[in-house]
Amino acid sequence: MSRPTCILTCLATLAAVGCQDKPVRVVSKAKPAPTAEWSIFRGDPSLRGIAPGQLSSKPELAWKFETKDAVTSSPVVVNGTVFVGSGDGFVYAVDLASGKEIWKFKTDDLVEAPPLVHKGHVYVGSADFFLYALDAVSGKLLWKFETGDKILGSANWMRDVNGKTRILVGSYDNKLYCFDQDGKKLWDYTTDNYVNGTPAILADRVVFGGCDAVLHVVSATKGKAIMKLRLGDDCHVAGSVALADGKAFFGHYGNEFVCVDLDEGKQVWSYPSRQYAFFSSPAVLADRVVFGGRNKKVHCVRRDNGKQIWTFPTKRKVDGSPVVCGDKVVVGSGDGRLYLLALADGKELWNYEIGRPIVSSPAVAQGMIVVGANDNRLWAFRAAPKAGKRQGE
Repeated sequence: MSRPTCILTCLATLAAVGCQDKPVRVVSKAKPAPTAEWSIFRGDPSLRGIAPGQLSSKPELAWKFETKDAVTSSPVVVNGTVFVGSGDGFVYAVDLASGKEIWKFKTDDLVEAPPLVHKGHVYVGSADFFLYALDAVSGKLLWKFETGDKILGSANWMRDVNGKTRILVGSYDNKLYCFDQDGKKLWDYTTDNYVNGTPAILADRVVFGGCDAVLHVVSATKGKAIMKLRLGDDCHVAGSVALADGKAFFGHYGNEFVCVDLDEGKQVWSYPSRQYAFFSSPAVLADRVVFGGRNKKVHCVRRDNGKQIWTFPTKRKVDGSPVVCGDKVVVGSGDGRLYLLALADGKELWNYEIGRPIVSSPAVAQGMIVVGANDNRLWAFRAAPKAGKRQGE
């Protein structure tokens, strides 16, 4: 990953990749409506990283939950329960109010993947090669599917044209998989290298970057390529892509963060870093995009042209993905601190020193911030604005 910049060029269109579908515009002006839950990595199937409501400027520690290894998995929150994986091989369900364990489920290797909770099921991958479907209330195994290698990214979900749920997940066996909710494989799509991140959903399109340095746009119905966009040498995409209004926002190992127009199949803008890659997934708002960098900074740029609005320095790389809630940004850093920043100018409002690197991305739901850390713990902070004060204070 030594190349400082990469020129984004489109190498394949529908005919070039052999797809029989006609070109379909994927622009969607409708924005996913955020909810009080945080049921999926990045908050919604388009992976935009936006939480509803407001946060206090002075969160307070609520509890911490101990596991037996690092918590690099990003937690999700549904119905007052936190779901998270750990390097100890367990998937945990923890009470949001008290931090008490409700159940745990053992896999045969580390669980770095964030869980997905949908319709009472918990879908989560493990480094033991399996995707698991668990009952959200009891933790009972409902089904599992073995891929050809480890699963480190979250599953995502969509509804097909008949309104049926489809579950999608990538694997280090170089494939993206699609299942029905009962675990039947509907199709798989092969890339030329690992699929590390979470696939993003926009209408009937699945969009993800691969370690093959390609941005893939795939028909969710047929599992066939609609478009492949080659990014250039060393421009591997290890993080997840965020989607908004027909555009994809993501960083790569070619030391750039980019915006791509999915209709035109071309780069709209590029935000380069001289020496450092981007792994963090972005939070995408109407006018700006916020993301972490391996240059020890949190970056905020204009959504329309990629021009810098502000940066915030930390003491280590920022691989975790920021969450925007109201007028604030929540993000962890490899320096062992969880930060609260002002969205307007990047000013630091608060930080909490956990002391070990934070790779996990925070969940923000029901007035709480929950994040994992490399100290083997899951941390929760009360962050709802206090009654009688202006929102955000």
